[in-house]
Amino acid sequence: MDAINKYSKLDLPVAPTLWLEFHGTEVSVAEQAKVVQTIASDHGGTHFAWATKPEERRKLWQARHDAYYASKGLREGGQLWVTDVCVPISRLAECITETQKDLVSSFLAAPIVSHAGDGNFHVGFVLDPNDPKEMAEAARLNQRLVYRALSLDGTCTGEHGIGCGKIDFLIAEHGEAVSVMRAIKTAIDPDKIMNPGKILRV
Repeated sequence: MDAINKYSKLDLPVAPTLWLEFHGTEVSVAEQAKVVQTIASDHGGTHFAWATKPEERRKLWQARHDAYYASKGLREGGQLWVTDVCVPISRLAECITETQKDLVSSFLAAPIVSHAGDGNFHVGFVLDPNDPKEMAEAARLNQRLVYRALSLDGTCTGEHGIGCGKIDFLIAEHGEAVSVMRAIKTAIDPDKIMNPGKILRV
């Protein structure tokens, strides 16, 4: 949130922040907002700010959409390695809380941005990709993140896909089922010309 405030010129509290959007008539939106405020207050939530004017809403959502650039701005010349996991919504708070503990003890800056309604969240490691020590630390934290998500009945990726970076985690998540996937891939792509080296090692 500190990075978002600086990048988007806001003055929101530097604290875990949940942004919600309500739809409906003016009366129903106000009613929904009050109900959510009551629920949040009962669970320790504070500082409620509402934006009803279109330009105010646009400014807030633009700040949320620019979280990538805000995170990157935490370090001069830093690059962002973004990873993600997804867990059942009932386990999301636990997964984020435990991940924050890892990040606090690390020397890397790594903001968390979530799609709370989907149980999906991203960790953005702000690093120098040419520094082996920083890359190793990001890989270590990422591995802990993924195995934590799997232990909470989640998946190794919510939006980013397997690609080539999470091949080993796919095996950890699906076990022998990956052998079946590999057999199908080999059957339809015997010459290994269809996106080789991605998702499955054949």
